[in-house]
Amino acid sequence: MSLYDITVTDTNGEQYSLERYKGKVMLIVNTATKCGFTPQFEELEELYKKYQKEDFVVLGFPSNQFKQELSSGKEAEEACRLSYGVSFPMHDLVKVNGNEAHELFKYLTEESKGILGKNVKWNFTKFLVDQEGNVVKRFAPTDKPSKFENEIKEYL
Repeated sequence: MSLYDITVTDTNGEQYSLERYKGKVMLIVNTATKCGFTPQFEELEELYKKYQKEDFVVLGFPSNQFKQELSSGKEAEEACRLSYGVSFPMHDLVKVNGNEAHELFKYLTEESKGILGKNVKWNFTKFLVDQEGNVVKRFAPTDKPSKFENEIKEYL
């Protein structure tokens, strides 16, 4: 199984395969609109705008698993767009840990274990995926996107 075999759901309810992003560098982020790390949306958006023409995409996946998200992916998307000007793709609410974790996060955590094992520690855990769909780096919630911009550029 590869990352491109995984199906996700956008905030309009459309399901699609991550194969849509084959050949692109992806930064996949579990997000929350009521989290202390929420200001990272601004830096994520800056990176997205700066490098999207170089085949880079940020994918946001809201999760209420840590009790810091609105009731739906659509509400989270609207809050992100209004408060932070987010234009990168956002998705429906997902679980990131446990038996009910979305297939995407099961894959990401298996491919890139963190300091506390494979589980996602908190909101704004970020996974960098290269153009071939390999998970090449995992960034902690405290890692600000601007601090690893050079690592993103290495894969573009």
